[in-house]
Amino acid sequence: MSTVADLLIELGTEELPPKSLRNLSTSFTASVQEQLHGLGISFGEVESFATPRRLAVRIQEVQTQQADEIVEKRGPAISAAFDAEGNATKAALGWARGAGIDVTEAERLVTDKGEWLLHKATVKGKPLAELLPEIVAHAAKALPVPKTMRWGTGEYSFIRPLKRLTVMLNAQVVPMHLFGIESNNKVLGHRFHCQDDITINHPRDYESALKQGYVIANLSERRETIKSRALAQAAEVNATPVWDDSLLDEVASLVEWPVAMKATFDAAFLDVPKEALIYTMKDDQRYFPLVDQQGQLLPEFLFVSNIESKAPEHVIEGNEKVIRPRLADAQFFFETDKKQSLASLMPKLDAIVFQKQLGTIGDKSRRMERLAGDIAATFGANVNVAKRAALLAKADLVSNMVTEFPEVQGIMGMHYARHDGEDEGVAVAIEAHYHPRFAGDTLPETLEGFSVALADKLDTLVGIFGIGQTPKGDKDPFALRRAAIGLLRILVEGELDLDLNTLVASAAAAYKGHIDIGADTQTEVVDFLLGRFRAWYQEQGIAVDSIQAVLARRPTRPLDFDRRVQAVHAFRGKEAAPALAAANKRVANILAKVESVPEQVNEKLLSEPAEVALVAALKDIAGVLEVAQSAGNYSSTLNLLAGLRKHIDQFFEDVMVNAEDLDVRNNRLALLGIIRNHFLSVADISLLQS
Repeated sequence: MSTVADLLIELGTEELPPKSLRNLSTSFTASVQEQLHGLGISFGEVESFATPRRLAVRIQEVQTQQADEIVEKRGPAISAAFDAEGNATKAALGWARGAGIDVTEAERLVTDKGEWLLHKATVKGKPLAELLPEIVAHAAKALPVPKTMRWGTGEYSFIRPLKRLTVMLNAQVVPMHLFGIESNNKVLGHRFHCQDDITINHPRDYESALKQGYVIANLSERRETIKSRALAQAAEVNATPVWDDSLLDEVASLVEWPVAMKATFDAAFLDVPKEALIYTMKDDQRYFPLVDQQGQLLPEFLFVSNIESKAPEHVIEGNEKVIRPRLADAQFFFETDKKQSLASLMPKLDAIVFQKQLGTIGDKSRRMERLAGDIAATFGANVNVAKRAALLAKADLVSNMVTEFPEVQGIMGMHYARHDGEDEGVAVAIEAHYHPRFAGDTLPETLEGFSVALADKLDTLVGIFGIGQTPKGDKDPFALRRAAIGLLRILVEGELDLDLNTLVASAAAAYKGHIDIGADTQTEVVDFLLGRFRAWYQEQGIAVDSIQAVLARRPTRPLDFDRRVQAVHAFRGKEAAPALAAANKRVANILAKVESVPEQVNEKLLSEPAEVALVAALKDIAGVLEVAQSAGNYSSTLNLLAGLRKHIDQFFEDVMVNAEDLDVRNNRLALLGIIRNHFLSVADISLLQS
C-alpha cells in the first residue's frame, strides 16, 4: 500500500431524522478530522456526504502510517541519581526500571537550572488501518444525539439501527466491527429503485456508483437539485415557491433521488387566510406553496418525491388526497372561529396561566392595554387603537385555528379582528405585536403596532424580573433575551426616542396591586436591556471597547445610545483617536486623585503658552460645540474635540498640572475637567484601546 491513500467511511442506517441530518454530517466529519489531526496523520481534501440512510466522509491523500515519535522521559536530577561514591540511588534505579533501560544507558539533560537523567524512546507509529476502528467508533458515538435507539437483542444503541459499514483505504476494505456490523465495500442503494447492494471499488467512485443506484449522496447537491427543479416547475405557471433554508434542508434530508412535481387543491380553500394554508402545506406536509407575482396564494403547490415514477399522475393524485383533509381542517376551524367575536374569547384567557405569580393571560392582556396606552401617548399614536389592540392581542390563543396551528397566532387575531369590524389599525397592531420574532425579522409598521409590541415585551421582562426569575447562563425559559433585543430594535430602528427608565416604570406600575416591583428591580431591568447592546453591536463588527465607552455613561434612551456608539465607532478611525484616548486616561487618573475641581477657568491665572493656546482653542469652538451637544450630534462633537489634539498634546508636554501654587494647580485641574466633561458628553473615551 502507498504512503497515502483515499479514505472512505460510510455508516449505512435506517432513516435518519431529517431536521438533524446536516448537523449529524458536520459532526461526524469534524470528529474524524480532529482525530486524524490528533494522531499526527496528514490528509488532503475532505468531503461530507449525507442522505436519509447514510453518513459518510471521504478524505483524499491520507497518510497511511503514523510517523515514529521520540518520547523523552526525564529522570531524577544527577545530584539525586548518584551518591557520593557515584553509585546509582534507588530513585535512579527505579526510574531506569520503569523506562526499561539500565542506568548506564541513560543520557544527560543539561539546562540552566541543573542536570538530569534522560531517556529518549522511539515510539513506532501505527498503520492507519489499525487506528481507524477506534476513529470510526469514536466519531459515531460522539454524534450529537439527544436520544438513541436499540435494535435486535438490544445490545447496541445508536441514533438509528446500523445496516451497513464501509471503511476503505483505496481499494482495500479496512476490517473492523461497529455495533455488530462488519465492514465491507457494499453500500445501500435507493430503497425502491435499487434494492441490491452497491459495490464500491474505490473511494473516488463513491458518488458515481451511488448515482447509478439512484442516490445523490451530497446533501448540498440534492438541495440545489430540488431548488432548481422546483423553480423550473413554478416558472411554468409564473409563480414563486414559498420556502426557507430550513425547509429546503429538511426536504433534501428526506429524499435520496429528488423528483419535483406540481399538484393542485380546490380553489375554495383560498377563502381561508393564506398564512394558515401556507403553514399547513409547509410545516405539516413539507410542500412548497406557490404565490403569484402579487404575493397571492395560488391553488397549486410543489412537492418532492423520492421516487421517479412511471405513472407520476398517481403520485400527484396521492399527494392531493393527502393535503385535502388538512386544508379542510383549516377551513373548518376558520369558519367555526368566525361564529364568535375575538372580544368574546377574552374570558377564556382568564383560565390560562401566564405565570403563577403573575396571573393569567387575561391579566397580562389588561396590563398590556394600560401600558400600550401610556406608550402610545408619548409619541402621538392613537391611544384608543393601541389600547384596544393590546387588550385583544392574545385573544386568538384560544381560537380553534391557533390551538391547532400555534404558529399563526397574531396573524389569525388580525383576520378575526377584521371580520369583527374592528378598526384596521387594531387588526394590524394585533398581528404586529409579536414582531420582531427572531433576528432579522420585520418590525411593526404602525405606531400603534410599536406600542403593543413594546407593551408585550416590557410586561414580560418587568414581571419575570419582579419575581426573581432572571436568565441564568443558557437558561432563559421566558425568552427574555430575545424580548430585550426585540424591544431595543423597535426603539432604535423605529427611531422612537423613549427612555427605558420611563418605560420600565410604567410597566412596573401596571403590576401594582398584584406584585410590588421596586426601584432596585426596575434598575436591574434597565441594566439587563442595556447589556443586550453588547452582543447586538458585536454582530455588526463594532469593537467591545467602543460599546463599553458608551455603557460607562449609561444613556438610557436606546436611540441616543445607538447614536453615541455609531459616533464613537466612526471616531476610532480618526488619526487623533489613540492620542485623545490616552489623554483622556491621563486626565481621568489625575482627576481621580482630586476631591473637588473648580468648574470655571480663571484666564488671569494662565501663564504657560500651551495652556493659553488650549483655552483659546476651546473658546473658538465653544459656540458650535454647544449646538452639537444640545442637538445630540455626537459625531460632530467628537470631530470638534478631535481638533484639539495638538493643543492637548502640547499642554501635557509643556505644562505641570500639579503646580506648587494651589490656585494655579486648581485652575489647570478645572481646564482638564472641562475637557474631560466635553468628551464624557458622548462616551468615556478613556476606555478605548489603541
